[in-house]
Order: sequence, then structure tokens, then C-alpha cells
Amino acid sequence: MTISYTLEVANVSFGGFSRLLFRWKGSIYKLLYKEFLVFCGIYLFFSVFYFLLSPNQQDLFERVALYCDQFTNTSFIPVLFVLFYVTLAFNRWWGQYTSFPLPDDLMMVVSGNVHGTDERGRLLRRTLMRYANLSSVLILRSISTRVHKRFPTLEHIVEAFMTTHELKKFESLHSDFNKYWMPLTWFSNLASIAREEGRVRDDIALRLLMDELNKYRAKCSLLFHYDWISIPLVYTQVVTIAVYSFFAFCAIGRQFLNPEKGYKDHKLDMYVPVFTLLQFFFYTGWLKVGELIINPFGEDDDDFETNQLIDRNIQVSMLAVDDMYQNLAPIVKDKHWEQGYFSIPYTLSTAAETLTPAFKGSTFDM
Repeated sequence: MTISYTLEVANVSFGGFSRLLFRWKGSIYKLLYKEFLVFCGIYLFFSVFYFLLSPNQQDLFERVALYCDQFTNTSFIPVLFVLFYVTLAFNRWWGQYTSFPLPDDLMMVVSGNVHGTDERGRLLRRTLMRYANLSSVLILRSISTRVHKRFPTLEHIVEAFMTTHELKKFESLHSDFNKYWMPLTWFSNLASIAREEGRVRDDIALRLLMDELNKYRAKCSLLFHYDWISIPLVYTQVVTIAVYSFFAFCAIGRQFLNPEKGYKDHKLDMYVPVFTLLQFFFYTGWLKVGELIINPFGEDDDDFETNQLIDRNIQVSMLAVDDMYQNLAPIVKDKHWEQGYFSIPYTLSTAAETLTPAFKGSTFDM
């Protein structure tokens, strides 16, 4: 599930972000520890191998290490390129998040413009929203492993909210391409029928329904294309090769060398390459972040909760067009009906905010 820590950083405090460093689930430690242990194992192997060599062999190993060390400068291997890659992956991740088809706008328009308190009116509204949600489920099971596991076949969707007649209609239409758009076509046709029956009272209301439907369809389509068109493979390969080759040279080039031999930049050497390990943590960590967010429709800790969103969407859309249709509280005069100027009360813990004058503009008091 998505890891949320928003409440913990609501207020700036001493060591606010530092407290987050001790989390495991969704952390960089959980993401990186296997690669980190492999790198430490390889480095330790060469360290032990070095001490088992004869003096002449150690001299040869040291020359190889010095040769490799000159390529561990980031000007030789563009390892910093990984930062640009992560930026690109993050923009893609955010674009996929904002493209998730939420039915909120559409259900408001359906609830306000498809009229009728009788069974027919209720049936029209519920069916319209069911079609919209069905389309999002069809596209999500095409791109999300979690949703596909929940609905591995169309029969599983029938058990949820698709009818057997709709399944037959869906399967009877032959197409070589993904047919997630079919329920939205049913929506538009049913909306036209509702207009003919007078349930949608004018063409302006019908146009509003179609506009919101097209916005919803556009998001479904955009998700499909995000899944279809990935970041070019060569881009991902270049970044991965750059990072891994950099640390392959580091595994040999950053080995302990005897300071008594006076090698350049080896006057003080340590058995444990602390700064090399930090470099590995940072650069490989960035690469793993890119790997995590490039496709948020998997089953990682921070991937999107697609199944929970499906549950939420179908529930709130049905509540909006059915249970809440013309279900209003009595319209009465509000508590401040007789007052021309009023302010709503504060609790004791927020009363100090009333002492702060209202902002009227940066140059208001000049």
C-alpha cells in the first residue's frame, strides 16, 4: 500500500525528516539492501584476494587498482546522468497519477441532470455510472498487476457488477485492440435515450454529460498510452550501464592500498571505503527510485492502490446518483440569518489566530 507520512511532517520540527529515516516499509533501505550487500560482497572478495597474493602479485593488483581508480571520477563515467533520468521518471509518475479516472465530476453531472425519482430514473443513473466504472476497471486490469489478479477474467468482473448480457455484447464485438472504451459508448447511447425520454431535460444538459464523459474517457486513454509508450529502452539501459560500470570500477579502484608505498591520494587509506559506500547508496539509490516510480501500477510498497480506488469509485458514484439523489436536509435559515456581519467561532486552541490581522496586500500599509 502507499506509504503516507504527511501527518508526521505537518509541522516543521527539530529532526523532522530525520525521524523518517528509521522506517523500513517503503524505505530506500528495503529497496536497495540486496544490491548493497552484493556490492559489499564483491568489494570484500577483492580485499581478501589482495592479501592472499604474493608481493609481486600485489604490486600488479595495485597498478590495476590505480588504473581503475582514475575512471571512478564522474567526469569519465556520467553517473550523474541518473538524476535527469529520475526527474523524467518522476514527471511520468505524476502524469500517471493525475490521469487516474475518478468519477466525481461525472457523477455530479449525472445526479444533477438525469431526473426521475421512480425506478426508471434510478436505473438510468446507476447504469450510467456503472458503465463509467466498468470502463475504468477494464483499462486498469490491462495495466495494473493488482487489478488483473483481482479480475483475471471477464467472468470475475461479471461477479462484481457487469451483467451477463453486457458481457455477451462486449465479446460479440470483434476488435484487435483493447475494448475498454465500449462501456463509455454504451454510456453515450444511454444518455441519448434519457434525453429522448425527457429524463435529461434539454440539450445543454446532454452536452454537459457528454463533455464530462469525454474528459473521463481521455484519462482512461491516457493511462493506456502511458502503459503502451514507455521511456525509451535505450535511455534506461544507458543510465543502468553508467551506474553499474561506475561501481564495477569502484569495487577494484577503491581498494585499500598500502600507504607506505606512497601512491598518489593514498597517504591515508581505510579498510572500509566509507565514502564509496555512500556514493553507492546515493547513486544506486537514485537508480532504484527511478525503477520504483517508472511504473506505479505494480505491487511495490509505494505503488498506487488501484483496487482500493476501484472500491472507492464504485461506492461513492452509486451513493451520489442513488442514495443522495434529491435527498436533502430541510432548507432552513442559517444561524447568522439576522446578522449583517459575523464570524464563526474558534476553539480555545486556535483563538490566537484571531489576533493576526487579515492580509490585504503586500503594499497595503505603505
